[in-house]
Amino acid sequence: MNRIQFGFTMPADQLDKTRRATFVEDLDRALSLISGHFDSAWIIDHLQFDDADVLESFTALAFMAARHPQLMFGHTVLCQSFRNPALLAKMAATLQFLSGGRFILGLGAGWHEEEYRAYGYDFPPAPVRVEQLDETLQIVKALWTDERATVRGRHFQVEGAICQPRPDPRPPIMVGAFKPKMLRLTARHADWWNVSSTGAKTYRRMVQEMERACADVGRDPATVRRTWSGGCACAPTHAEALRLAGDRRSADSDEDFDFVGTPQQVLDQMQPFVDLGVDYFMLDCGGFPELTTLELLVSEVLPAWNRGG
Repeated sequence: MNRIQFGFTMPADQLDKTRRATFVEDLDRALSLISGHFDSAWIIDHLQFDDADVLESFTALAFMAARHPQLMFGHTVLCQSFRNPALLAKMAATLQFLSGGRFILGLGAGWHEEEYRAYGYDFPPAPVRVEQLDETLQIVKALWTDERATVRGRHFQVEGAICQPRPDPRPPIMVGAFKPKMLRLTARHADWWNVSSTGAKTYRRMVQEMERACADVGRDPATVRRTWSGGCACAPTHAEALRLAGDRRSADSDEDFDFVGTPQQVLDQMQPFVDLGVDYFMLDCGGFPELTTLELLVSEVLPAWNRGG
């Protein structure tokens, strides 16, 4: 079995307004706790949920990456619509250079119409957003590899674009994908495949579709790393874990998309995903800024996966 790695999904959207003054301190405590144990820290990319506190994710991620040099950093996932593709390539290359190669580029097609409309972005139909993501990935990879990148797409174009210093090493590209068109795009472009908040039964069907997508483009599915992101609430007792999870627990016990329970229960809930090839979990830990979940993941859950490895 591959070594199992964990990432911590930092809170960035729908934050507790009453804790603004201590947010950075709270986050520093969490990242210091996981350093040397978890591989990475992640952040979700949103602009607005009604009037909730929402942080701009690239700024927040770069700030925390500078403060915690033992960790890799990435987004689960960037909305391709919010940043010009060439500028995104430049931003990613810059962060990769300044962080000493600790950036993972996660991208998705976007979905939350409210924030598009509120911030003045067009919200085209889903097939168009998938086309735009495909062109975004073409442009990003061209700027990272070509002396002068020229890409003429239907939605985006670059002409003789230069990205220096080019990223070395090139950041892994992770795509968040659920449906067939996005899975084929992932098979064409991505190093990592991410799903979020998905139960094991649904994920099994997605794996089958992903393997078909890889066959369609002539790619070995084993070359696409499988990752899962979602919630986790872990405590010494199941009752305490439920308290930490709050209202995030799914009503459908067969398709719960969060891991909730004691360390052994969390291990049991993760097992079906590991059996399906997932070796990287990005976990949004219930109860933050309480650190109970992170403490038990560090001391009991992660070591149990990799004992003897």
